[in-house]
Amino acid sequence: MMSEITISEINDLFESVYKTYGYDFREYNPDHLKRRLINRMALSQIGSFGELKRRVIAEPVFSSLIFKDLSIQVTEMFRDSSFYEAFRASVIPFIKTYPFVKIWQAGIASGEEVYSIAILLREENLYDKCMIYATDFNQHALEQGMEGVYPESKIKKYIRNYQQAGGKASLSDYIVHDYNRIIINSDLRKNIVWANHNLVTDKVFSEVNIILCRNVMIYFNKELQEKVHALFLESLANGGFLCLGMNESFPASSIMKNYSTFDVRNKIFKKKYRALSHMK
Repeated sequence: MMSEITISEINDLFESVYKTYGYDFREYNPDHLKRRLINRMALSQIGSFGELKRRVIAEPVFSSLIFKDLSIQVTEMFRDSSFYEAFRASVIPFIKTYPFVKIWQAGIASGEEVYSIAILLREENLYDKCMIYATDFNQHALEQGMEGVYPESKIKKYIRNYQQAGGKASLSDYIVHDYNRIIINSDLRKNIVWANHNLVTDKVFSEVNIILCRNVMIYFNKELQEKVHALFLESLANGGFLCLGMNESFPASSIMKNYSTFDVRNKIFKKKYRALSHMK
C-alpha cells in the first residue's frame, strides 16, 4: 500500500534527487514529504514507490511536478489578519524612523502575502522608501507572483482578511477586476524584487531590516530549522525584525537568545543589538 512508504525509501529518493537535480529536500519533515508523495502517486496513477522514483529521476518534466508539490503553496492575501494588524501597530512606528527599509519575504508561494505587505506599506506612506525582496525556490511561484494575477473567486476572502487586518481603504483600490481574475496594480510591483533563493542550500541573501518567513519552517526538521535561523540571524541587521508563522517557534534557546520577543502572540521578534557573531 502507498501508505506503507518507509522513511528509508523517502531518504533514498531525495538523496537521488539531490545528486541528480541539486534540489535538497533531505531535511524536510518526513511526514510532510510522505503526504505529498502519496498525493502525487494518486494524482498521477502511480502504483508503486519504485515507479515513482524511476519517473522522478528519469523524467525532468515529471520531477518538476514533485518539486512544485513540495514547495509551500498555502497562502492568501492578509493571511492571519491579526499579524498584519500587529505589524501595523508595532513595527511600522519603528521603520518610519528609518531612511530606507529593506524587507526579505522568504518562501513567498504565489506572492499574495508579498502584496499584502506592499499594500500595508502604501497605506502607511512608507512604500516609496522600501524595497521588498520576494524569494522562493519554485520558479513557477515566482512567475505567478511577478504577474500578480489571481482568481476572482478568492476576492471575498481577501477583502474580509484585509478588513480584519485594519485596512485603511478598500482592497479594490489596489486591484483591477478582469473577467474571472484580479490583477494587482502595477504601482505596487515597482519596489519588489523577485528572486530565486533556496533556504536549504543558498547563503545570505542581503542585510535587511525585516525578514518575513511565515508558515514555511513547519515543513522542516529541527536541524534544518536551525540552519535557516542561522541564515536569518546573519542576514538581519541589528535591531531588525523577524516575523514567523503563528505555529512556529525557535528550535533552540541558543537561537532565541539573540532576539527579544516583540509580540509573542503574533510571533514578531527583534534582533538584539548585542547579538552574537555565531551560535554555539
